[in-house]
Amino acid sequence: MTTLSKQERLLQQAFKWGNRAFMVPLWRLGLGKLLNMWPDVGGQIMVLEHTGRRSGKTYRTPVNYTIIGEDIYCISGFGAASDWYKNVRQTPEVEVWLPDGWWKGTAEDVSDDPNRVDILRRVLIASGLAAEVFEGINPRTLTDEELGEMVERYRIVRIRRTEARTGPGGPGEFAWIWPLATMALGFLLPRRRKK
Repeated sequence: MTTLSKQERLLQQAFKWGNRAFMVPLWRLGLGKLLNMWPDVGGQIMVLEHTGRRSGKTYRTPVNYTIIGEDIYCISGFGAASDWYKNVRQTPEVEVWLPDGWWKGTAEDVSDDPNRVDILRRVLIASGLAAEVFEGINPRTLTDEELGEMVERYRIVRIRRTEARTGPGGPGEFAWIWPLATMALGFLLPRRRKK
């Protein structure tokens, strides 16, 4: 079992808070494509919807990802200690919110894949500046051996899409706010000028 240092636990809690307070609400407002506009900086971000292993509640966790072939790959940077990772190991049926769609899928740990370092490198490159800023890892310049050592505890999760999703409760469910807010501003602004 992976044990996190105090600093890593604080970083993990900060990510959880930021995800709940900002990232998931932005996706729900229909801004997922906007969040992915500059992948070299902000990374490729998807929302992984998973079921709590103890609570049975639905959780949404933004993670960096890459697509190889038809499959989606993401990594648990906190290793086996990540709650979302433990949850998908317990209940592999997940949903993913990608910039171009919403999918049901099945998650599987493929950390022992013979192409482990290549997959890790591709996901880390797809994370934009996050790997370098938070972990001091530059996946573009490290040798396979150096990278393998630095990310030894990372877990790789492959998600195989099973069916497309639509309807309420997904990405963009609150996008209706934008036209309403625009109309309200359009109504209020002319009135303020007359005063």
